[in-house]
Amino acid sequence: MVDKQEELVEISMQIILHAGNARTHCTDAVQCAYQGDGAQADALLQEAKEEIVLAHNAQTSVIQQEAQGAKYDLPVLFIHAQDTLMTIMSELNMSRELIRLYKYIQLHSAAEK
Repeated sequence: MVDKQEELVEISMQIILHAGNARTHCTDAVQCAYQGDGAQADALLQEAKEEIVLAHNAQTSVIQQEAQGAKYDLPVLFIHAQDTLMTIMSELNMSRELIRLYKYIQLHSAAEK
């Protein structure tokens, strides 16, 4: 049986992994939009969102367990995982806006030609 602290380390690593994957997809999506491939940018943003959901679900499992009475000594790794998730959620939001801006610029640049 895995003790609660080991479980928390595993969950922390899941959060960091999925959030990191989301960051990679966001970065790639913005690059695709910059290069004029809006469809690929949208697909990558969707993949980023799916990774964020997986990371968020892992975090939520800890919160739900604690609400049900589980006691944890919070390791720095879990705090780092939460910080990473929140940062990348912001990056996802900013990536959406950058992509929207690139699409707008490209649409209006093409109309002017």
